[in-house]
Amino acid sequence: QVQLVESGGGLVQPGGSLRLSCAASGSIFSINYMDWYRQAPGKEREFVARITSDGSTNYVDFVEGRFTISRDNAKNTAYLQMNSLKPDDTAVYYCHADLISNGVGWSYWGQGTQVTVAS
Repeated sequence: QVQLVESGGGLVQPGGSLRLSCAASGSIFSINYMDWYRQAPGKEREFVARITSDGSTNYVDFVEGRFTISRDNAKNTAYLQMNSLKPDDTAVYYCHADLISNGVGWSYWGQGTQVTVAS
C-alpha cells in the first residue's frame, strides 16, 4: 500500500540547479529516514544523501556542499536540492524510505527520476 513517487528530474546545463521531490503515500505510521541514491549507465547504484526523523543528515563526499536534503514530515515528503550540477551527476535518482506500515518496519523504493546535466 505504500508508494514513493519522485519528481523534479530533467535536463539542466552544467552549473545549474534542480530540486527533486519524493512523496510517500499509503498506510504510514512513521518514517525513520528517507534518502536518495543514484545510478548512472554502466555503474553501480550509489548513496547520495539521507535525512532521519530527527533531522540529522548525511552526504556522500562528491555532493557535499552542493546538494541539500530536507524533509516535510507533515507531508511525508523528502527533497533534494541540487546546485552546481556537473555532467558526472547525470543519473537516475531513486528515493528510498525506511518506515513502519501496518505495524511492520520495511524499506521502500521509488521508480526513479532521470537527471541529465549537459550543455
